[in-house]
Amino acid sequence: MATFRSHVLVCGGTGCTSGGSDKVLETLREGIKANGLDKEITVVQTGCHGMCEAGPIVIVYPEGTFYTHIKPQDAKEIVAEHLLKGRVVERLLYKEAMHSEAVPHYKELPFYSKQVRLTLRNCGYIDPDSLEEYVARDGYQALAKVLTEKTPEQVVEDMKASGLRGRGGGGFSTGMKWMFCAKSPGPKKYVICN
Repeated sequence: MATFRSHVLVCGGTGCTSGGSDKVLETLREGIKANGLDKEITVVQTGCHGMCEAGPIVIVYPEGTFYTHIKPQDAKEIVAEHLLKGRVVERLLYKEAMHSEAVPHYKELPFYSKQVRLTLRNCGYIDPDSLEEYVARDGYQALAKVLTEKTPEQVVEDMKASGLRGRGGGGFSTGMKWMFCAKSPGPKKYVICN
């Protein structure tokens, strides 16, 4: 996997896409390449960041600069000012509705600052279509542990202890479902997730 000095993340969620994030992504890639920066800066389309009302969203790492409501012309300015000259484009930063001051960094935004992401910790950081990026951020570690260190009975007990429940209205225990499946006759069992 290549190493880059900057990662430019462009939200590819439904809200941002409907706001034109595909064109923003294309404009960023073209501008970076035209300025000879494509070997040191990568542009990644990510999953939804959860702040659809602020889209299209662009985040520049390593500093985590959070740009909102980005149009293709704004993308050109981000390349020219931020990526080439190292100057944050203040007018494109997120602003809280109740305050006029811009919030420059992703982790300082009130919407995100109180969140503790577990299952979705990679959302907005990696290309959701890339297994390589998922594995690079420790994806499939739980699966590896289950396959190499646990018995089927231990896995079922872990599921029961987790408190995970179905979303079908009844809230039935997933661990109990797995226990019933494990005890049912036959050598093959299937888990269907939707």
